[in-house]
Parts: sequence; structure tokens; C-alpha cells
Amino acid sequence: MSGAALGIEIVVVFFLALFLLQRYGDFKKQQRMVLFGTLLAWYLCFLIVFILPLDVSTTIYKQCLIDHEAHAQTPSVSPVLSNQTTPNTSISPSKSVCYKPWSYIPDGIMPVFWRVVYWTSQCLTWLLLPFMQSYARSGGFSITGKIKTALIENAIYYGTYLLIFGSLLIYVAVHFQWHLSWYELQTIGITAANTWGLFLLVLLLGYGLVEIPRSYWEVSRQGHLLIKTYFKAAKLMTEKADSEENLEDVMEEVRKINESIKYNHPLRKNVDTILRKCPVEYQEKMGRNIDDCEDFDDKQNTHPTERSLSKLHKQVIYAVQRHNRTRVQWQILLEQAFHLEDVAKNETSTSRQFVHSFAPPEPVGWFRRYIYTPSVEWYWECLLKQWFYRVLSVVLSLFSMAVVWSECTFFSTRPVLSLFAVFIQLAERDYNYLYIEMACFITIFFLCTCVYSTVFRIRVFNYYYLASHHQTDAYSLQFSGMLFCRLTPPLCLNFLGLIHMDSAISHQAKEQTAYTSIMGSMRVLSFIANGFYIYYPMLIVILCIATYFSLGARCLNLLGFQQFMGDNEMTSDLIDEGKELLQRGELRKRQRIEDGQNRRREWRERYAQSDEIAARNRMSMSEMKETNYGETLNSNTDRQAKYTRSSSQTGRDSIELLQDAEPLDFIDETLNDDPLQSEPGRHTGGRYLSMSSSRSRIFDDV
Repeated sequence: MSGAALGIEIVVVFFLALFLLQRYGDFKKQQRMVLFGTLLAWYLCFLIVFILPLDVSTTIYKQCLIDHEAHAQTPSVSPVLSNQTTPNTSISPSKSVCYKPWSYIPDGIMPVFWRVVYWTSQCLTWLLLPFMQSYARSGGFSITGKIKTALIENAIYYGTYLLIFGSLLIYVAVHFQWHLSWYELQTIGITAANTWGLFLLVLLLGYGLVEIPRSYWEVSRQGHLLIKTYFKAAKLMTEKADSEENLEDVMEEVRKINESIKYNHPLRKNVDTILRKCPVEYQEKMGRNIDDCEDFDDKQNTHPTERSLSKLHKQVIYAVQRHNRTRVQWQILLEQAFHLEDVAKNETSTSRQFVHSFAPPEPVGWFRRYIYTPSVEWYWECLLKQWFYRVLSVVLSLFSMAVVWSECTFFSTRPVLSLFAVFIQLAERDYNYLYIEMACFITIFFLCTCVYSTVFRIRVFNYYYLASHHQTDAYSLQFSGMLFCRLTPPLCLNFLGLIHMDSAISHQAKEQTAYTSIMGSMRVLSFIANGFYIYYPMLIVILCIATYFSLGARCLNLLGFQQFMGDNEMTSDLIDEGKELLQRGELRKRQRIEDGQNRRREWRERYAQSDEIAARNRMSMSEMKETNYGETLNSNTDRQAKYTRSSSQTGRDSIELLQDAEPLDFIDETLNDDPLQSEPGRHTGGRYLSMSSSRSRIFDDV
């Protein structure tokens, strides 16, 4: 199994990152450069989270070998080294035996692996992804113009990093007792990046450790969640109207430029590029109004410059992305609100069958047809779901308290106060490697969830938003990849400090993980290793208290940014506005759409039956005509033979007379008095008297 676990996880993590990117991104419409950069960033961060537990178990095994070698030098101790893999059970093996973990990674692999992963992720987050963000949103019309714009926008961005790195370099250089080498310069760069990441990490973690358990507790309170959804609907409707108004203004500017710049103007190709970024309905409207037959006259009108067109191009990209984002958010919020209203209605149902107000837009699959039936859905939504989320909230609250306690006490090694260090050391005594890896993975995953969900819960003034169903814009995808690469390495380094496997913080002479060795010795900058990395995480206690009492929301509410406050009059007004907006506006709109679909469905079924009846009647009529015509032909053979020429001439005249005549009598056997059941342009199954069976033998005796 040597190295097999590493290879399997590398492949599995790649498909996991690809699946998430396919869910949130759009492979058909978004640029390949954006998709590749985001996929690589997500993949590298997921690798760090999944592979670090294997590094921890391998390091514990190596430490066991080192301890036995030290004891083997004394004659009283005779240890036995075993390379066999033991099953991961809770039975404590002999202390004189070192069992190799099932996921053991041979020497020399992990340092190279971490070096490639870390430096690739840092190049992405500090250099490539910011440049790609500016390139993707640039208003330039050529590759050279976009590159130039991206470099100008990132000049301040890159200059700040150089200033920070230069300051640290000068600080180290003034101490003459230090001789800088390439390794120490590399350590200074890593320290600067981790310091920035840890600063932001503690702020986000202090919010997420409280808000994540509280959010699951609020999910269990269906009525409270419905009221909060009404509040969000009122706020989002304002933003949605603002985005639509902004889009209209930008499209008006595009329309004016489209009409002023004719087909033979030198900047016409730039205008066509802008038009391709506009929504389809605006493209069709502008295409109908343009007159390509009019030639370009440079003396009549003042035309915009290429720079102004680039600025307009950027405004179009931003306006369209904002409009699409608010539209998707509004649809998701509507679905959530209508579902919560359905839950409130079905809680008092005696049939114990969950009934939806609106039919699902997609056809019912086998899962909902055979497993998640309406009865099962009622028990889950109305009974079990709230208790499940309450238990989950309590478990996450205990986990959060363990993280807060460990963050404040992880620097103490004697006695060991960090709870995660205690758990790992207990498992280390029994060589329970599976427990060690699972505990490490769950802890890192919980920390990542608290940090990353905080970013997209705040949404940076609702500018970045990860929306499923391929609705995330390119800028948000790149921002998420950039943020993951910046926060994941310091988060994992902080986790190693919690379990006392970072010697720079624990000050213990123990075997270091390969991940810690790549980070370098923080003792080069002692004020960071012995000060900032130890005492700054204690700030998480103050942040958790502030989040618990919603001090941040109260401050934003005082500044004019409306937040959900239960005892506020403005909050009550927004709740009533959102409720009225959903019930009177969107609810009636959906009901009208659904009623129209039902009427069209009934109309098709009804008139399909009428068409079948009319077809059968026509077939019976034709059979009857043939039968009667045959009988008449046999009885009048002699007469028709005698007057063949005159009869045929008379018949042709009669047929022409019938064809030229306007039918006066009309019988509509399927006419309906309900105007809603008819559709213009559709044959209603009516029949003229000249085609009825009673008039079929009018010329048989001629």
C-alpha cells in the first residue's frame, strides 16, 4: 500500500474539484482560461486538505522509529521493529512494536509533493489569478489591450506586496548577526504570506464558529426562517430593481452608439463586440432599428473614441453580470420562500402527505417516485428535519467551543491543554492511524467550512456569489480560487499547531511533518513565531462574543445598512413588504402561469379527442358514399350509358358550381362558449352542410 493511498486521493480529489466546477461554472459559455485557473486553484487546495492527514500519520510512525532507535542504544531495551500493516482497531499493541500505517508514504515523496503544491498555489493566488480577474473583466477589444489594462489595474496590488516584502527584508538585513541565504529569504516570503492569511483567517473563523451552528439552529425553526426569508426578499427586490435600471441605462448608451456608428466605420467591429455581450432581447431590438444602408459620414456626427468604447464595454460586462446574479438570487429565494410556506401549510395536515403549491418544473424522477414519496417527505419536512438540525447544531457548537479553547491554549505543552492535541496523542499511543487521519480530516474540514462559508455568507457587499446550476460568474469563480489558495496553507499550519506538530510553536524536539519542513523555520523572524502566531489567535474569543451578540449587524444597522434585527421597526416593515411582495406579486404570477399551462394541456387533450372523432366520422362518410354510389350505379347502368356525355358535362358544371359558391350554412359540432378554451389559428372541427352525409347523394340520380 506504499504510496497507493496518495495516488488514489490525488485522482479522487481531481474529480471532486471538476464536479464542483461543473456545478457552479459554465463550461459552454465561460472562457477556458478562467475555468482552468479556477479548477487548478480548487484542486490544489483540496489536495492540501485531503493529503495532510496522511502526512501526520506517516510522521507519527517515523517518530516511533526514532524513539525506538534511541531506546535501542541502551542494553535494557530491545525493541522490535515491524513493517507489517496492522488493522486499525482500538486494541493497544505492544509498546515495543512500531506498526506501519496503511497509508504510509515512502521517504522523499511528500517534500517534493508539498513543494510543488504550495508554490504553484502561491503563484496562482498572488500573480496569475488577480491578473486573470482583471483580464476577464477588461473592456479592451484585443489581447494586447486587455493585458495592458490588467497590468495597470494590478500595479497598486503588486506594489503593496513588494512594499511588505521589502520592509521585512530590511528588518532582517539590519541585524548583522543574521546572514541571509536563499533558504532564509524563502522563509521570509512564506512567513509574510502566512501572516497575511492568518490575520484574515482569525477574523473569518471568529464569525463562522458562532454563525455556522446558529444557522443550523435557525433552520430548525421554520417560522423564524420564513420571516427572515421575507426580509431578504424585500432587500433583494430593491437590489434587483436597481440592477435592472442600471442595465437599462447601459443598454440605452449602447443603442445610441450602435445607431451613430455605421457598418463602414473603423470602430464598428468594437461595437459588434459590445453587442455580443448584451442580452439576447436587447440584441434583437437593436438589430431591428439599425440601418446598415446608410454610409459613414465623419462630418455629420461626433463619434466616440476607442477608449470610451472600452469603458462602455466594461460597464456592459459588469451590468450584465450583476443583472444575472440578482436574477438567480431572486429565483433561489422564491423557491425557498414558497417551500417554507408549503411546510407551514402541511404541518397541520391530517393526511400526512406533503402537498406542494406548485408542480415541480422538472419531471419526477425515480427517487421521488419510489423512495422520497409524499408521505416520506411529510415526515422529514414536518417532523424529523427540525430535530435533526437541532442535534447537528448542538454538535457543531461543542466542536466550536473545542476550537476556541484549543486556539487559546495550544502553546501550552506541559500540561497539554489543547483538546485536539490530547485526542491525537491518545490515538498515537495505540497506533490507531485510521482514527488519527479521520480526526485530522474532520477538524480541517470544519475549520475550512467556517472560514469559507463566512466569506460567501457576507458576500463582500453581495459582490461575490457562488450560485449553483452554472450561474456563478467568472469573477466570483476566480475570487474563490484566489481566496482558497491564500487561506488554506495558514489554516493547515494553524491546525498543526493545535495538535502540537509544529516545533516552531510547541518548541518540542519531535519529528516534523513534511508540510512544516516546506514552510521553513519561523525562528528567522522571532517576533512573529513567538508573538503573533501565539497570541493573535486568542482574539478569536472576542470575535466569537461579538458575533454571538450580533454587534457587527447592529453597527451596520446604525450606519444605514439594513440588517435582520428582531426588535427593530424597520425590520418589521421590510418583513411585511417582502411578504406582500411574494404573495401578491410572484405567487399570483406563478398561479397564472400554472393555470395557463393547465388550460393548454386540457385544450390539447380535448381537441385531440375531437379530431379523432371527426376523423372517424369522415371515414364512415366516405364508406357510406361508396356504398350508395355503387348501388345507384348498378340500378342506372342503362340510363347512364345512354346519357353518358350529357351527364358527365352536367356533373362537371355542378361540381364547378359547388366549388365557386360561398357556403352559407355552417354546423359547428364542437363549438365551445368558453373563450379560454380556444386558440386562434386552430381548426375547431366545424363542418359545412355541403359535406354532411345528408347531402352526399344530391347528384346521384343526375
